[in-house]
Amino acid sequence: MAVIRHHVGKRLSEIAVHNGTVYLAGQIAEDADQDITGQTREVLGHIDRLLAEVDSDKSHLLSVQIYISDMEHFAGMNAVWDEWVAQGATPPRATVEAKLANPKCLVEIVVVAAQRS
Repeated sequence: MAVIRHHVGKRLSEIAVHNGTVYLAGQIAEDADQDITGQTREVLGHIDRLLAEVDSDKSHLLSVQIYISDMEHFAGMNAVWDEWVAQGATPPRATVEAKLANPKCLVEIVVVAAQRS
């Protein structure tokens, strides 16, 4: 079965789909001047948009990895996550503190999801 890639760049693709499984590149906020809640909302919006492009959505998440620049942001990130995540379909998730590539970025989220059809 073929691998289908979307938004292919020199360094990465934003989306890869194989055999009904959707893999997203790590998503960060474009406006890195926001606080953790603003950045998290923006990142989750990117995830919603990318999943919709390939016939998926947040209720089809299979796995999520969340990287935050400092664990002091954990509660703020979780407050936004809890409003967004599909209750009854919460995915397996890991959250770790990490030094992100852009020091202004407070959160990066990587998801794997299933397609709806």
